[in-house]
Amino acid sequence: MVRRILLVALVPAATLAGPARHFEVTAAFNPPRAASRDGAVAVTFLAVDPDLKVNENPAPRLKLDLAQTVLVDKQAPAANQVPDYEPLTTRYLDPAKPVLFPVAIAPEAPKGTHEVKAGVVFFYCSTREAWCRRGSADISIPVTVR
Repeated sequence: MVRRILLVALVPAATLAGPARHFEVTAAFNPPRAASRDGAVAVTFLAVDPDLKVNENPAPRLKLDLAQTVLVDKQAPAANQVPDYEPLTTRYLDPAKPVLFPVAIAPEAPKGTHEVKAGVVFFYCSTREAWCRRGSADISIPVTVR
């Protein structure tokens, strides 16, 4: 028992807290405007530090949970390679605008309100400290099927 308490006391507090969160990621479903058109999942990235920027290239990717049967992914295939980070030429997404991922309601989707689980993968950079990282977030998308 004493060893256990001692071990916990020696572990740095930062280790227990886990990795720092750099973005708050939220999602909403934009239904199709016409019966034959696709809808979209609108994902918003809110940086905890205004210095952090989400890269335009490679573009963020939405990955729908395989178990869900409500939405169908309509994204174009992902690029095969990640570009090198060049601080002077890298372009970033406008943080005031959500990123839209095309989706369609599955033909067999049951009517009603559903919570669709998904993940978002994105790359982001610190312009002040000149580093980039791969980020990911789990999201829940409220979808109403009529």
